[in-house]
Amino acid sequence: MTSVQKVSVGIGPLSIEEVVAVARYGAEVVIDADAVEEIGRTRTRIEELAADPTPVYGVSTGFGALATRHIPEDRREQLQVSLVRSHAAGSGPEVEEEVVRAMMLLRLSTLCTGRTGVRPVVAETYAAALNAGITPVVREYGSLGCSGDLAPLAHCALALLGEGEVRVRGGEAIEASEALAAAGIEPLRLREKEGLALINGTDGMLGMLCLAITDLREAAKVSDIATAMAVEGLAGTLAVFDEDLQELRPHPGQADAAYNIRTVAAGSQILESAHEEFKSTRVQDAYSVRCSPQVAGGLRDTLEHVTTVAERELASAIDNPVVAKDGRVSSNGNFHGAPVAYALDFLAIVVADLASISERRSDRFLDPARNRGLNAFLASDPGVDSGHMIAQYTQAGIVSELKRNAAPASADSIPSSAMQEDHVSMGWAAGRKLRRSVDGLQRVLAIEMLTAARAIDMRTGAPASGTAAALGALRQRVDGPATDRFLAPEIASSVELVKGGDIVAAVEAAVGELR
Repeated sequence: MTSVQKVSVGIGPLSIEEVVAVARYGAEVVIDADAVEEIGRTRTRIEELAADPTPVYGVSTGFGALATRHIPEDRREQLQVSLVRSHAAGSGPEVEEEVVRAMMLLRLSTLCTGRTGVRPVVAETYAAALNAGITPVVREYGSLGCSGDLAPLAHCALALLGEGEVRVRGGEAIEASEALAAAGIEPLRLREKEGLALINGTDGMLGMLCLAITDLREAAKVSDIATAMAVEGLAGTLAVFDEDLQELRPHPGQADAAYNIRTVAAGSQILESAHEEFKSTRVQDAYSVRCSPQVAGGLRDTLEHVTTVAERELASAIDNPVVAKDGRVSSNGNFHGAPVAYALDFLAIVVADLASISERRSDRFLDPARNRGLNAFLASDPGVDSGHMIAQYTQAGIVSELKRNAAPASADSIPSSAMQEDHVSMGWAAGRKLRRSVDGLQRVLAIEMLTAARAIDMRTGAPASGTAAALGALRQRVDGPATDRFLAPEIASSVELVKGGDIVAAVEAAVGELR
């Protein structure tokens, strides 16, 4: 959850936390007075150019490959409306509400910089729709991540005109005109430049990046908790996570991950009782256990990098043409999504690897040759029972998909608009596959925790206070080891605890805040 209940949108940038508060938790949006003033001042410049006989791109011309045609004044409202209608060409499955709301908020944020040339009423209508819980129906396909997330943003703009389909606070799809009327919102009538300003931004891919960063910060902690449970369940050693060993390779994410593992598993009677046997017979844990801080730490360090990218993009005014601070209206290439696309693809790589090492730890629990004295597949009666055999199959299937998703979308480009737009970022596609990867990672970690918890219950001795807290949260929803049960609901419950933050909250209540 979030403590942010109201988000002020002004000339300055939003934070990642504010984006998530509006997108996921429905925080109220308020436009700052200074932003309204700046929007009005810039609009004056657009109206001056609209009255000038000299053609200005986006104001008195067509778009893209049709930019050479001068549009007379009496056709310009139709020009903007036609732009929105024609670009609302999405297809495929419906995009999640939180992604659409993030996209709407980020477009509003750019409008509020005053650099797009719209009237204040355009920004005010956008804010009103967000606060009324009106979410346009946006489809999966339609953005190439260049010239903005065109089709997705056009579907959002179309709803402000009272056209297309929307959902109100997750309800059934209805006509936009009906939803606007119920909320007391007057449909927009577009003037020069406004249709273009509503669709020309990286807001969809940036929204997905902000949401992914938030989820992966939590997943990094979950991964460390799962690792601590795996060390305990496999009767391994915490010695490799000692602070001085991490200092020999001073990556900050690695140090944080090792700290979390040490903290969560500290004081385990299971590990204390196995210590002497480990020293005499095992010597080292497998890489999937011993090297977990290096992998989970790499995720953290990657998150730091992509957070910098996201924050720079949040401080940007993305439009083409843009109204510069000196009043000139200038074409530019700031709508190209490459910086965000690269960040999204980078995250997809590390997500796949974090899921991969989690699945390898889970697999060790199931093999009596490697699980240090536990039943095959953690079954109560191996042979009669199959235990967690197929839970690992589920993990493996997910990890395989995540590896495919790690192939970068940003390495591709398909020319469009009669070769005027001859290089595109595919950032929207990078965001879509990253969302599936984040979901997959959360499921893989949940299954690892479910498996590790079963192994801990099969050991003799009390678990550490941190792992006991995780186990206790899980056992409120899922029973301990017994003969085989319907496993899918138990996996679903574990996934809910991971996604909802319950596991991390329980552990932090027991051992303090994790890094």
